[in-house]
Amino acid sequence: MGIRIIKTAVAVWASITAAQLLGVHSPLSAGLLAILGIDVTKKRGLKTSFQRIAASLLGLALSALLFGLIGFDIWVISLCILILYPALSRLQLKDGVVTGSVVMFHVFTAQSISTQLLLNEVALLLIGLGTATLINIIYMPREDKQLTELKNKLESCFSQIFVQIARHLKDDSYIWDGSELLEAQSLIRQGLQAAQRLKENVLLQEQNAWFAYFYMRKQQFDSIDRMMQLVAQVYQTLPHGEGLASVFEGLSEDVKEDYYTGRAEQALESLVAGYKRMPLPASREEFEIRSALLQLIMELRAYLAVAKRAKKQKNVGYAAQK
Repeated sequence: MGIRIIKTAVAVWASITAAQLLGVHSPLSAGLLAILGIDVTKKRGLKTSFQRIAASLLGLALSALLFGLIGFDIWVISLCILILYPALSRLQLKDGVVTGSVVMFHVFTAQSISTQLLLNEVALLLIGLGTATLINIIYMPREDKQLTELKNKLESCFSQIFVQIARHLKDDSYIWDGSELLEAQSLIRQGLQAAQRLKENVLLQEQNAWFAYFYMRKQQFDSIDRMMQLVAQVYQTLPHGEGLASVFEGLSEDVKEDYYTGRAEQALESLVAGYKRMPLPASREEFEIRSALLQLIMELRAYLAVAKRAKKQKNVGYAAQK
């Protein structure tokens, strides 16, 4: 059973019980409002609760005015909707359309306008939405465990991708299905979503280390995607490619380290220096392959530069991870 269902059940029970104890008329309506008030994050819950209360108060005032002036006819409900809904949209209170409508129908059902009725509706709003907001703040499921699992899986995917690249550079006949690329893309998307939820569940302090980490991985994945297009152009095994393969093999281990080590960068620069001492291409085919390898090196530098920049933004360790 999902935690949101459990929270909703608790909020409904608490709001109805509170309304009954306070002697509020139509306590079941407080339960309905509590259902609408349960949300996925603390910040979102606070925002939508504010919007619903504001929209409901506006709906209460408008319906009381129209029903009081014109009368309790069905067509007045339509008139109220024609005025209320555009106003809520303009005021950016669209999340309060349902609760505002509920209040409007309560007033119509009462067939009379009185101070007691208006105060009762306000009490229902505060009890129902207030209870839901309180439960939202008290408990939200932690995302840290899921984020850690996603991080470990993603780093394993990156590691395997680099291993596969190295194998192709050593043996151009090697064929890889690329399944790790699809998995890594999915993990990054899940990680960004979970990190955003974690951020919205912190009310007093911004904690964006996880979001920075997965955003860094997204940037690096873009580099990897471009690398794969270049690797596909290496249709012949050359000593230059074998040397670059050793860099990717080292990177497959470094990617699992907690911090940027710089080993891959040093190995890459040493390799580039060695390339400059090698003879020029002897054939068009060798020229094309070495050109692709050169572009691959430039893309690998871009990948490493992302990790190096992220280390300077180190917060609690995650943003510095390579």
